[in-house]
Amino acid sequence: MTLHAIQILRTSSLPMLLEQEIEHVILSGEFSPGDRIIEMEIALRFGTSRGPVREALRGLESSGLIEQVPKRGFFVRRLSAKQAADVYDVRAALFGLAGKLLAERITDDGITKLKNFVSDMDTAVAADDFSRYVTLNFAFHEFIVRGTGNTALAQQYLALIKHLRLYRARSLMFGDSMHASHAEHHIMVDAVAARDPAKAYAAHVHHVETAKQRLMSATPIISEHQEK
Repeated sequence: MTLHAIQILRTSSLPMLLEQEIEHVILSGEFSPGDRIIEMEIALRFGTSRGPVREALRGLESSGLIEQVPKRGFFVRRLSAKQAADVYDVRAALFGLAGKLLAERITDDGITKLKNFVSDMDTAVAADDFSRYVTLNFAFHEFIVRGTGNTALAQQYLALIKHLRLYRARSLMFGDSMHASHAEHHIMVDAVAARDPAKAYAAHVHHVETAKQRLMSATPIISEHQEK
């Protein structure tokens, strides 16, 4: 969404549009965990008033990407290394189960959609299009957990990873992380397409465990002590 498009669409949907734009700015790496988001600066950037910006920021707070500190304003959410590691451990268990269930239940159409995700990510990786890759990556993982048909699993998983969105995106910026992550996607899809629950479980758990290792190696983006 361009600034011109936002100026045109000055309707009740403006806070939603701003939410999407601010989210894109954060996930692109312009802000780091712990950075303060100044409402007036965002309003000036997108040519709007502070009201819609504040509403957009509250929406992002509910998504887990930012947090509001009383009397100080909005900040990009920051986790300690231990908090992030703990969430990744739980995420691995849930995602492994998702892979197993998906392999047991997936339809031919579902397999086609998974392969299309991988193909689109292949293109993004080849073009070194980080922003596109991150968007597809998040959608791919959500498709997997929703594809299990287990509503409780999907709800628990998606709620859990809200706090990890920025960390997942930023960890892919380091070294060869994007390529390594996507190579694992191929293995996961191959196991699901073969309808092999055991291999799918192992591939999905491994994917999250190695993602945790990549994140922990990118120590500058994680604060051991969260200051307020």
